[in-house]
Amino acid sequence: MPDAPNITAVTPPRLRRGWRLFLFFSSAVLLTGFVSMLFADLLWRTGWSASRTVLLVLFIILFLLTAIGCMHGVYGFFIRTFGTNRRITALKNFKEQKIDGTSTAIIFPIYNEDSVRVLEGLRATYESLERTGQLAQFDFFILSDSTNPDRWVEEEARWSELVRDLDALGKIYYRRRLFNEARKSGNVRDFLNTWGMRYRYFICCDADSVMRGETLVDLVKLMEAHPTVGLIQTVPSLVNAESLFGRIQQFANRLYAPVFIAGLNYWALDFGNYWGHNAIIRTEPFMQFCDLPSLPGRKPFGGQILSHDFVEAALMLRENWAVWLAYDLEGSYEEAPQALIENAQRERRWCQGNLQHGLVLFAKGLRGVSRMHLILGIFGYVASPLWLAFLITFDWIYFAQKMTGLSDITVDSFNPYLKNWSGTAHAFLIFMICMVVIMLPKFLSLIDLANDWPRRKLFGGLLNATGGVICETIFSTLHAPLLMLWHTRFVVTNIAGISVGWTTQKRSADGTDWFYAAQRHWGHTLIGLVWGWFTWELDPGLFWWFTPLLAGMFFSIPLSVLTSRRGLGARAKSAGLFLTPEETAPPMELISLRSRMKIHELTEDKSPRCRVHAGLAAAVLDPYVNAIHVTLLREKQLNPVYAEHFTKIGAGTDAVRELGEKLLSGGPEKLNSSERMTVMADQRVMVWLHQQAWLRPEEKLAPWWRAMIREFSHREN
Repeated sequence: MPDAPNITAVTPPRLRRGWRLFLFFSSAVLLTGFVSMLFADLLWRTGWSASRTVLLVLFIILFLLTAIGCMHGVYGFFIRTFGTNRRITALKNFKEQKIDGTSTAIIFPIYNEDSVRVLEGLRATYESLERTGQLAQFDFFILSDSTNPDRWVEEEARWSELVRDLDALGKIYYRRRLFNEARKSGNVRDFLNTWGMRYRYFICCDADSVMRGETLVDLVKLMEAHPTVGLIQTVPSLVNAESLFGRIQQFANRLYAPVFIAGLNYWALDFGNYWGHNAIIRTEPFMQFCDLPSLPGRKPFGGQILSHDFVEAALMLRENWAVWLAYDLEGSYEEAPQALIENAQRERRWCQGNLQHGLVLFAKGLRGVSRMHLILGIFGYVASPLWLAFLITFDWIYFAQKMTGLSDITVDSFNPYLKNWSGTAHAFLIFMICMVVIMLPKFLSLIDLANDWPRRKLFGGLLNATGGVICETIFSTLHAPLLMLWHTRFVVTNIAGISVGWTTQKRSADGTDWFYAAQRHWGHTLIGLVWGWFTWELDPGLFWWFTPLLAGMFFSIPLSVLTSRRGLGARAKSAGLFLTPEETAPPMELISLRSRMKIHELTEDKSPRCRVHAGLAAAVLDPYVNAIHVTLLREKQLNPVYAEHFTKIGAGTDAVRELGEKLLSGGPEKLNSSERMTVMADQRVMVWLHQQAWLRPEEKLAPWWRAMIREFSHREN
C-alpha cells in the first residue's frame, strides 16, 4: 500500500496557490459585481418587483459563469504571452529521464464501436511508439464491452489480423467482458483487477484516440520525474472532421483551447482534472483509492456514477496525489460528433453524469478545488435552464409593463454618469459589456495566434483564421439557443427521474437527412415561431433584439442538415476556412490513419451478408474465425476471475446446447440477442456448431444457414 506522497515536492507553496485562486475568482466576482450593479440600477429605474428580483438573481449567476470563462481566456492569454514555469513540463528537465524498466499499459475501452476505426487508431499509435525505440516498455489492450454479436466477432478477427500484420503477439491483447457492469469505469476496473499490478502506469484512451509515440514516452518520463503525481491529463486536439459542423468544432477547439486551458492551469496547477481519456495514471494509487461507490437513491441521480473521470481525479487529490494538465504537450488526438443531433446525444449522457456530481460535492475529505471542478461541470448544463428562465422572466416583466401602461423609466439612475441616459441606452450599455465579456477570449486567441508566426501559418494565415472566427461566432449564435433547449430538456428529464441508456457514439460524417432532422427539431422550430409571434405582438423593437435567439430555433432543421454535410465542409476547407494545424501539416500518425481508413472504405464489402448476423455466420462457418473465437473463450475460462461469470451464463450446460440446436434449425432470428450472445460465449457449443453446420445434411439446417454455407463456399473457391 503506497504512502501518501508529499505533494509539495512538485507544487508551489499552498499560500501561492491560494493567492492564484483568490486572484482568479476575485477577478470574475468583481466584474460580476460591477455589471450586476448596473443591471440592478436599470431594474430599479423601471420600478422594483418580485419578478425583477428573480431576474437579477438569474443575471448574477449567468454573468458570473460567463465572467469565469472570460477570465480563463484573459489569464491564459497573459500566461502564453509572458510565459510561466508553473506547469508540469517545466518543473524538471524531464526529457533526460530514463524509462527503462517501466511498464505501461495503453488501454482502449470500447463498446459496440467501429472496430476498423478503433484498431487503425491503435495501429497508428503503435507504429508511432515503435519509431521512438521505446515500444518494449508498453503493452496495448483492447477492452471490449460490446453487446452486439457481430461487433464481437469482428473485433476478434480484426485484432488477430492486426497482431499478425504488426508481428505484435504478446504486445497487443484483446479481452471482452462477459458482463458489462458499471460501463466504462467498470471495464477499466475489471482490467486493473486482472492485469493492473503488472504495470506501473496505464494510459486510458478513447475508441477514437490516437497518440504520438513521443507524447506517450514523455508522459511516462513526467511520471518518473515526479513520483508524487498520480495523473497527468493531456489536452486532446479534435481531428479528422469532414462535415461543416465537425470542422467548426475542430477549428474552435484548436484555436481557443490553448488560451482557455492555460488559464485553467493558472488556478488549478497540481489540483487539475481528469477527462476520462488520453491521460496517464499511476496504477497502484488509482486501484487503491478510485474504486467508485454507488450513489444513494434511485437513478438518474443515484446508482452508478456515470461521469467517473471528475470523481476519480477528486479521489486522487483527496489522498494527496497530484493531478496535472499537460496543456503544452502536443500529439494527443481524438474525434468528435459530426452533426448537431449526434453532439446533443453525447451531451445528454454527460449531462446526467455531471448532475450526479451534485451528490458527490458533499463527499467527506474532498479538496475545495475538486469541489470547484465539480460545480463548474454541473453549471455547464444547469446554466441552460437558468438562461431560459431569465428570458421567460424578462418577457413576463416586459409584458406586465406593457399591460400597465406605465412609463418605462420611473426614477433616475443612482450613477451620476447615467442619470441622463434613457432606459434603452442603459440596457444597451449592459448588453455591450456582456458581448465584450463573451467575445474577449476569442479576440485574445486571435492576438495569441498573431504573435506566433509558425502557428499562424498552420491555421492558413491570420486573415483566414479571422474569417473562421467570424463564421464560427455566427454559427455559435445560432447553435446556442438549440443547446439551451436541449440542455434544459436533459436537466428536467433527469430531475423527473428519466435515465439515459448506454449507446454507441455515432462517429461518422454521413450527414443528417431532412426527415430525421424534422423529427428532432420540430419542437425547436415551433418554439421559435410562437416565441417570435409573441415578441412581435408585444413590441416589434423587442422582436429584433431577440432575432439571433429566434433565428437559431426557426432555422434549426436546415441548420442541422446543412452543417452535417461533408460537401459543405470540403468547400469551407477549399476556401481556407476552419483550417487547423493537423490539416495543413498533418503528423505521421494521422496520415497513416487517414490513408488506411480510405483503403478500408474503398475495399469494404457492401453485400447484405456483411450487415445481417455477419459475425455469427463467420464465427460458426469460418474455421479461422471460429478458431480465434474459441481460443479466446478457452483462455478466459482458465482465468479464475471469470469462473463465476461462466457459471452465471450456464456455459457448458445442456440449456446452451439446446439454444445452439435452435440456432441451427431455425436460424439466428429464432434467438434474441441475449440468447445469441449466450451461445457465442460457450466455447464447447461453438466448436460443436462449426462441426454441425458443415456436416449436417442441408435439410436439417435453416434456410439462412444454407444460404450462408453457399456464400462461404463460393467465397473460398
